[in-house]
Amino acid sequence: MSTSDLLLARFLALHPKLIDLSLGRILRLLERLGDPQKKLPPVIHVAGTNGKGSTIAFMRAILEAAGLSVHVYTSPHLVRFHERIRLGRPGGGRFVDEGVLVEALERCERANAGDSITFFEITTSAALLLFSEHKADVVLLEVGLGGRYDTTNVIDHPACTVVTPVSLDHSEYLGDTVAKIAGEKAGIFKRGAPAVIAPQGPEPTAVLEAAAERAGAAKILIGAQDFNVHEDGGRLVYEDGDGLLDLPLPRLTGRHQHVNAGTAIAALRAAGYGGLPVAAFERGMTEAEWPARLQRLSRGRLAELVPAGAELWLDGGHNPDGGRVLAQAMADLEEKNPAPLVMITGLLSTKDGRATLGHFKGLAHALFAVPMQNQLAARPAEEVAELARAAGLKAEACGSVEQALREIAARHWPVPPRILICGSLYLAGEVLQANGTPPV
Repeated sequence: MSTSDLLLARFLALHPKLIDLSLGRILRLLERLGDPQKKLPPVIHVAGTNGKGSTIAFMRAILEAAGLSVHVYTSPHLVRFHERIRLGRPGGGRFVDEGVLVEALERCERANAGDSITFFEITTSAALLLFSEHKADVVLLEVGLGGRYDTTNVIDHPACTVVTPVSLDHSEYLGDTVAKIAGEKAGIFKRGAPAVIAPQGPEPTAVLEAAAERAGAAKILIGAQDFNVHEDGGRLVYEDGDGLLDLPLPRLTGRHQHVNAGTAIAALRAAGYGGLPVAAFERGMTEAEWPARLQRLSRGRLAELVPAGAELWLDGGHNPDGGRVLAQAMADLEEKNPAPLVMITGLLSTKDGRATLGHFKGLAHALFAVPMQNQLAARPAEEVAELARAAGLKAEACGSVEQALREIAARHWPVPPRILICGSLYLAGEVLQANGTPPV
């Protein structure tokens, strides 16, 4: 009897490259499966460099608070592949069950008949197949990489398309400038579908707006122009042409989450869900969950190792802009409740580690560099420490996250420290698994 792990391992051998941006192979497979992408509930399609998952988390929380069932597709997963596919149902969606997943993966494997196809293409096909066969009101679909040639870009008539903040990442696939990357993200815009562009720099905004106009978007909504969000008196105030919402501050920590929440509201209104009860938008702010995005770990095996009174935070931000918003969030926490910031960091060799860590200069008291398991592209701990020192941080190498936590606990702190584990979603997944608190 097959398991999802066995099937997924087999899929890795179906194409010589893990990433090969194209739409031909998935469209061929989807046709053999009966074109499930044409049989979906209304789809909100989300691209961007940072903030995609959080924006989707806010939309899901709002829609489910209104009583709607929501399918969700995101990547990568943190601990188990099943996290990528959430099947909607009344009362709240759940990660796909093992048996349901295996059956869908086997059907995709049979239909593919050994043809060349990437891992992401065949697994995305399985997700779309499941979404077409399980009843729901909405599909929230996250782009994997880029937009124009991303595997998810097979939806001809989305209810809305969204691009969250764009910055430099995956330059080897998407281009070496923010303008080029924005152009790739803009590939999800479709004729007749609203285009929502999150607040961002002038250059990507201009590229995205022009692309949406060329695509024939039904309307174009630009953050900080057509919709605005700000904090006022401990509340989150959202405003656009349709009116104002006075909401609780988001549960997700960090000023950048205000932007993501605002983008989520704008997208829902553009997609035709603006008439949901105000209470749904309120609950969405306070109930949204997105693991490893400034997640406070207050229980679990690793959490028990920290000094008494210390805070333990986990974040998967892994590029320079992710580092910037994370450092800003840490600075905001420092202003509210001063505590020495101690970082535990692992990095991939494919990311600009020095630029990412440079945002923490003058903010972090110390950094412990750690390796990552089972990642060929992981930087050795000493190399991470060298990058941190080059960025102006006091850093040392350590054998593991657990060892780093024990080292921190063994030292004297005049005030209990604020500990931040960060640098990679792969590291975040390892931490959640080791802590005994995987996503649910």
